[in-house]
Amino acid sequence: MTEPGPAASTPAPTPAPIERGWGKLLIAVVAFLIIPAQLGALLPIDQAMVLLVPAIAACALVGWWAGGRPFLAIAWVAIATLMTVQTGSPPSPFYNLVRGWSLLLAGSFGLVCLFTTTRPLFTRALLALGITLVLATVMSLLGPVTLSQATKTVAGEFARRDAEVMAAVNGVIQSHPKEWADLSAKIPRLATLPAEAEKELTALSKAGVVVFPALLALQSLAALALAWAVYHRLGRARLGAPLRPLREFRFNDQLVWGLIVGLTIVLLPTLSSLRGVGKNLLVFFGALYAVRGFGVLSWFMAPGSLGITLTIGFIMLCAPVVNVFAILAFTMLGVASLALGLGDTWADWRSRARSTP
Repeated sequence: MTEPGPAASTPAPTPAPIERGWGKLLIAVVAFLIIPAQLGALLPIDQAMVLLVPAIAACALVGWWAGGRPFLAIAWVAIATLMTVQTGSPPSPFYNLVRGWSLLLAGSFGLVCLFTTTRPLFTRALLALGITLVLATVMSLLGPVTLSQATKTVAGEFARRDAEVMAAVNGVIQSHPKEWADLSAKIPRLATLPAEAEKELTALSKAGVVVFPALLALQSLAALALAWAVYHRLGRARLGAPLRPLREFRFNDQLVWGLIVGLTIVLLPTLSSLRGVGKNLLVFFGALYAVRGFGVLSWFMAPGSLGITLTIGFIMLCAPVVNVFAILAFTMLGVASLALGLGDTWADWRSRARSTP
């Protein structure tokens, strides 16, 4: 009789690969944190770290549940707690709204990632965003802060930001009165610059208040995408497919109905009472299709050329003379990207490029 050989040992499962490359991600994170602070008259949350850190903590918690390292989850939860906990001085009503939104968003995203393991990131982010909107609406109906009070709080926050900017501008002028007088004498148009700047800031803030929900939703989606990418470079337990490059960005074509509904509400006089909802739908879904159009552009352009072009454009925005041309170029590029993104719903430009011999 022959002795039975040793049983074949089952190979240990290999850990999920860690995503590599921090360069582009760090640039995106820095832009996500700096741009809202510079465009506080329009963008909802100027301290974008409040959105990003709880989302990373939620990813780390789900990763811990999936077999990842507990230290990573504990560390990020501690950082998120320190950021959102109340300090000695009473926080502003707007900060309370932001803190509540960020915690609801992070919790919803964590639950969606926990129970929908096969869906792509964008679908999970949209589901989490929808859950957060429903919870926030229910809390506004049942809680102490109504929708009208929240709108007044948002308008007051935008007015405060505008006042800070104008105080800084007037402070610089008052601290250098002789230099300002000489400069205004040489360039008379500068004398009316503070008043014009205040008027433009007020108009921009009014537009920001109207489309605040849409811009908040877009900023939240960006925070979830960055949190997903950051976590998968730190953690070992994979939560799903890696974040794909912009050139491959696409989504369900049925989302075009959100744009159609928004356009219908805005154009029909009988639905004038819902015009605010229509504008928010147009901004939100229009921005998504513009990003999809940028993906189509990136697909047909040489690798990295779109990023270089946008970087040069942002640099031109800071120049005093060529910024007018930069604004015009960005406007035309945005319209073209929106048209490409919408056309991609039916034409599917990238698949046609693959099938072309």
